[in-house]
Amino acid sequence: MSKPRWAPEDRFEIGGEELLPPVQAVSPSGETETHDELDFARHWEESHKDIRVRVGTLLKTETVSFLLGAGASVDCGGELIGSVPLSVERDLCSKGISGTERFRMRGWLRVFYLAIRCTSRNVDMPVTREQILARWHQLDAKGVEPLKVNFEQVLETLHCWRAALPDAECRLRVDGVPSIDVKGSDLASCLDYSTRSLAATCQLPTPEKQAGIATYRTLVRKLLTRPLNLKRVNIFTLNYDTLIEQASDATGVVLLDGFVGTQRRVFRPESYEQDLYFPAETTEGHVHRFDRVLHLYKLHGSITWASHTPSIDDPYGIRSSVFNPDGEHPVLIYPTPAKYGETLGLPYSELFRRFASALVRPQSVLFVIGYGFGDEHVNSIIRQALAVPSFTIVIVDPRPSSDFVNELRKQQDRRVWIAEGPTLGKIAGFVDHVLPDLRDEEIRKQVLETHKAVDEIRISSYGNTCDDG
Repeated sequence: MSKPRWAPEDRFEIGGEELLPPVQAVSPSGETETHDELDFARHWEESHKDIRVRVGTLLKTETVSFLLGAGASVDCGGELIGSVPLSVERDLCSKGISGTERFRMRGWLRVFYLAIRCTSRNVDMPVTREQILARWHQLDAKGVEPLKVNFEQVLETLHCWRAALPDAECRLRVDGVPSIDVKGSDLASCLDYSTRSLAATCQLPTPEKQAGIATYRTLVRKLLTRPLNLKRVNIFTLNYDTLIEQASDATGVVLLDGFVGTQRRVFRPESYEQDLYFPAETTEGHVHRFDRVLHLYKLHGSITWASHTPSIDDPYGIRSSVFNPDGEHPVLIYPTPAKYGETLGLPYSELFRRFASALVRPQSVLFVIGYGFGDEHVNSIIRQALAVPSFTIVIVDPRPSSDFVNELRKQQDRRVWIAEGPTLGKIAGFVDHVLPDLRDEEIRKQVLETHKAVDEIRISSYGNTCDDG
């Protein structure tokens, strides 16, 4: 009998009910007994099978969606942006500070640290020239800690400052502690350098984490085992990386991502309404639905998106191409907004509208992986979906501790499923051990039913033989 794959901290609960047995079965004397081990292993196998069957049932519902956050990219080398990534800070300092003895500091780098100070409201954050230089010298030291402020919120602060200026020639002054006095040109440069540096860190998988992409390939493959008569699976991601795109390319999957074109891919949201079919081998006129298709929605943009001037043949001025860190057009990666009005511009308004539409459909399921519920726009849409009686949410998180999840747990709602722990709470463990391959499950089910039928026939035949005797 196979050993459990879970760690002691792993849990899988539905409406507050724990479905997994404790990993350690220990006797009162402190030593694990053989009988207890066998009972536990049997109980674990039954619980594991039950969880996979339940999740497989969800996969067969009419509308299935996935929401991926930054935690889903960690195994591929992705950075968590709940703090300022050290790689980003090092890159910005290397570009903003020059000289060997008398250091020269660019104005835009001071703006960057000023935004960090204002966003965090932490007086210990570096903001003066001397403090910034001291921080720069510490960045290569072993064990240096990242600055504890959400990096997307720092970008959001910079965007708000820029929105207050009519053009780059103006200057922004705000009294306070610290006082704000920045030139529009420095602000524009700071945003450009910061955005490009963040985009560069999203070129995943990193050389030392190449194996992580295998999880995404497995995820894509398992999603395609849904019956073809159901709606296409929707993958909504808040990440800027291209891991889903790479996994889809490797498995021959067609992604409907809102862009059309061959040499020049432009944003056309109506393309989400399209589907792919191919003719049958006979001449009867029947067509078959192409099975390798998924819908991809990048709610916060992508490192492959670039802003262009809108035109008749490019109405939204958004194009998708291979990421170029030195490209002349601004990269469209979108910081978490503080005001609802900031998300109303295309393409984000259209993508969020489709996210909301998918969740409120009858018999809709949302798998949330690696998202810490820190985006109020996303949270409000999920709250709206929870008003639909047939909606189910599955939260996959190593340590779900957000106020949003805590509030859901208090409700003890059977529509709220939570997988947590160092194995089940991560995308690799969930995809490998919990998310079933429906084709394998169907084969296994057929084999079990066949064996059961054969056993019944044997028992019946044995009974008839005894009667004849």
